[in-house]
Amino acid sequence: MSDTTAPTRKPVTLHRLREMQAAGEPIAMLTCYDASFARLLDHAGVDCLLVGDSLGMVIQGERTTLPVSLDEMVYHTRLVARANQTAWVVGDLPYGTYQESPSQAMRSATALMQAGAHMVKLEGGGWTAETVRFLVERGVPVCAHLGLTPQTVHALGGYRIQGKGGDAVSTLVRHAKELSDAGAAMCVLELVTATAAREVTKNVAMATIGIGGGVDCSGQVLVLHDMLGITQGKLPRFVRNFMEGSPSIGAAVARYVADVKARTFPDDSLHAY
Repeated sequence: MSDTTAPTRKPVTLHRLREMQAAGEPIAMLTCYDASFARLLDHAGVDCLLVGDSLGMVIQGERTTLPVSLDEMVYHTRLVARANQTAWVVGDLPYGTYQESPSQAMRSATALMQAGAHMVKLEGGGWTAETVRFLVERGVPVCAHLGLTPQTVHALGGYRIQGKGGDAVSTLVRHAKELSDAGAAMCVLELVTATAAREVTKNVAMATIGIGGGVDCSGQVLVLHDMLGITQGKLPRFVRNFMEGSPSIGAAVARYVADVKARTFPDDSLHAY
């Protein structure tokens, strides 16, 4: 952490992310919640830093993401943006800050963008397409989120695999197309079958970022504390501990980036559903 030299790469922009997607170069994303890790992840070559509302569970010790407030997301986004130099920063819109109306979503997105986010992320399909279009038309880049959407975990009946069965896959693809057509540039696919993620990726213009979605997505994301072996207890199948065999945190993150780029992580036989 004493290294203060600037990363050698040019800043990652939305145009650069689209170039990567078109060229078939996987996008490496990790969650990030503070300045120290933002600096380390940026230097290790992580393309996108996701300031996720997962901080509610990882940082605050909550059982779900639901208690996280917009003020808390603004605070953590500001910390990450302050230390980051070249990575693309995505800020989560927390529960209750965009569901009411597109105008409410715009006010919330404004707060995150003013804190330093380059893009905002919101969960769900169907009704969210209108909100995505509203934001994109007003200059806000949007990342969608389908599959397991933690903000609706109670409605989903818990943390369950999504996209199982023909009807579920077709619904997922339809929602993804609607979001892509509305202007979403990226979509996290969480805890969906590899088959479903593959179908979505083939049928939409936006980049897909898998977390349990298999190797055929346009990129991958993990929760930082999971892939560093910090999280205690039973972890999801899609997690790999990159600290094992790594001499430092920076080396572990660099391995993650390299393995995502080489498509050796995830291994569908070990990490997909």
